[in-house]
Amino acid sequence: MQFQEPSPPPPSLYSKIYSEIEEIGWEHLIHSEDDLSSVSFRVLDEKGRAHQLEILLPRNYPECSPSIAADLPYVAKIHWSRTSRLKDVVHQFREHLKKLQQFWSTMDDIDKTLWVVDPKQPPLAASYRRVVLGCLGDDCCLLLNINARKPNSLPECRFLGPDGTVDLLVKNWRKNCRKWTSDKAFHENLATILETQLPQPPAASAEDDDQLDCGICYAKHLPVADELGASSGCAPDYTCENASCSKAFHTVCLRDWLRTITTTRQSFDVLFGNCPYCSEPVAVKF
Repeated sequence: MQFQEPSPPPPSLYSKIYSEIEEIGWEHLIHSEDDLSSVSFRVLDEKGRAHQLEILLPRNYPECSPSIAADLPYVAKIHWSRTSRLKDVVHQFREHLKKLQQFWSTMDDIDKTLWVVDPKQPPLAASYRRVVLGCLGDDCCLLLNINARKPNSLPECRFLGPDGTVDLLVKNWRKNCRKWTSDKAFHENLATILETQLPQPPAASAEDDDQLDCGICYAKHLPVADELGASSGCAPDYTCENASCSKAFHTVCLRDWLRTITTTRQSFDVLFGNCPYCSEPVAVKF
């Protein structure tokens, strides 16, 4: 039996979806499939974190609700009606991001104040951390699982290390767990319960600073490819000059992104536009 490829969407659907993308803004579009089975947008939350929202469109869109995928600890259900549009999905996604701000603030507090060894570069969906309890021996760790819906509540935990040390920590945890309060910083609560001073993260090295991800392709290094010339395999080499942003980019990625934006200006061999994260002016040669 010969396999038949599904027929492409009708022109009217292309026109409808393109008009809905226009309502959101083409500058926020990251990718769209040729058959319009999905479209992806870059969405900034109120703290300036960048999120990639993928909207999966069913064949009978807009009669049936689209679904979404994103790097989140949990994804909200989309409320949809026959009059809904893609901008409504983006709006609901932004509202969901607001609910997750306290969770990410808690995870940031853990990453900045405790010695986290796993994950090294946590995705926004990650709700666990493995923390070194160096004051009790470098081979002793604490595996934390944070409730994304109630990040200020007492977390689930598991102690890893020598039996004697683990027994002491478990004893302190059970004895002091009621001292956990939602109005105190996470690391302060943890130190109170364990009755010990927790080690801070080791100082970041200059090499670590060089390993920033590109804010457009989300990779540290460009692919090794002849067509990229001198940029082949390079790390991010352009940084937004806005001190409150300082997002890193591959010049190649930023140049290609600016070329898709209608407000970008060109003078000789320089493109002038705005940072995709903070909207401050940027300029790259090509």
